[in-house]
Amino acid sequence: MKPQLSHPIFVLGCPRSGTTLLQQMLHSHRRVAFPSETRFVHTAYEVRHTFGDLEREANRRALAEWIVHGEDTKFRVLGLDADATIEEIVHGPPTLGSALAIIFRAYARRHGKPRWGDKRPSYFRRVAMLRRMFPDAQFVHLVRDGRDAVSSLVRMPWFQGDIYAAALTWREAIDTGKALSSRLGPRTFYELRYEDLVADPEEELAKLCAFLGEDYDPEMTRAHEHARRTVPSTRKWHLRTHEAPNTRAVGAWRDRLRVWEADLVEHVLASRLVERGYTLTGTPRPAAAHLARFHRMAAHRWRSRHAQAVMDRLAQAREPNPVVSRLRGPVPVAGRPDRR
Repeated sequence: MKPQLSHPIFVLGCPRSGTTLLQQMLHSHRRVAFPSETRFVHTAYEVRHTFGDLEREANRRALAEWIVHGEDTKFRVLGLDADATIEEIVHGPPTLGSALAIIFRAYARRHGKPRWGDKRPSYFRRVAMLRRMFPDAQFVHLVRDGRDAVSSLVRMPWFQGDIYAAALTWREAIDTGKALSSRLGPRTFYELRYEDLVADPEEELAKLCAFLGEDYDPEMTRAHEHARRTVPSTRKWHLRTHEAPNTRAVGAWRDRLRVWEADLVEHVLASRLVERGYTLTGTPRPAAAHLARFHRMAAHRWRSRHAQAVMDRLAQAREPNPVVSRLRGPVPVAGRPDRR
C-alpha cells in the first residue's frame, strides 16, 4: 500500500490526444473522482475581478451563483445540488481557488472518493493559473503522434482553425510540456504517450498511479464500461471511449490527411515527433507557400502569447484577494465509493 496523497490532478494535452479516455480511466480508480469537462475553472479565473473582494459574503455568493447557474460553466454535469453548493462556497474560505476546490471536493464526496481531478486539453496553456490556485497539484500530460492528433482535430465540428492552426497547437503543447517537465520536476509533472496507453493500458496506468502516489486499480482498464453510461452517444468524436482500449486509431493520419497536408505536418513537427519516439516517413519538403503561411501564423501566436502574459501580470497586480485554495487534505468521505 502506497502512502496516499490528496493533491488535485490535472490532465492536459493537445486536443484529440486521448485526454477524455484518460479522464474516464482515472475516474474509474476507486480513490479518484474525475468529472467531464466543466469549463468553469479558467473562465472564473479570467473574470475574478468582476466579483470584487471575496472577504464580503455577498461577493462570494455572486461568484457561486455565476459558477452554478452560468450558461457556459457546465456545472450541471457534476450532478451536485446547486443551492447546497452555493451555500458551501459562501461559508467557505474567501479565495477563488477555495470556491473551485469546494465544488470538486463535493463531486468527489458524492462519489465516495477522497481525491479529485479535472481535465481540459487547453490546460497546457493554463498551468501557471492552476498552480496559483492549487500549488500542490500534479499534472499529467498525454501526448499523441502529432500527425494523428492534427488529422483528428481538423475534422472536429467545434474546431475553428485549419491544418496550420492544428499543427501549431500540437507543437505548442509539446513545447510547453517539455518546459513544464524541466521546471516542475518528476513529482509534479508526468508525461505519457497515447499509443503506449492503448497498447498496454495496465502497464501504463500502473506507472501513472505510481506517479500519483496511488495503488493501481484494475477497474481503470474497464473505463469503457463507465464511459458508455456517462459519455453521450451524440458526441461522436468521443465514441471510442465506449470501446476497450485498442490501437485501431494509431496511424489513422495516413488515410485522413491529403498528401500536401501530410508533407506539411510531418515537416514542421519532425524534430518533436522524433523526440517523442515517433518514426518519420520521409515525406517531401512542403511547398514554400505552405511553409510561409505556417510560420506567419506561428509568429502571430508568439506575439499574442507574450501580450497575454503582460496582461496577466497586470491583472494579478489588481487582485483584491489571494487566489490560492485554502482547502487541503483528502476529501472526507464515508462508505464505499460510488462507481456510477
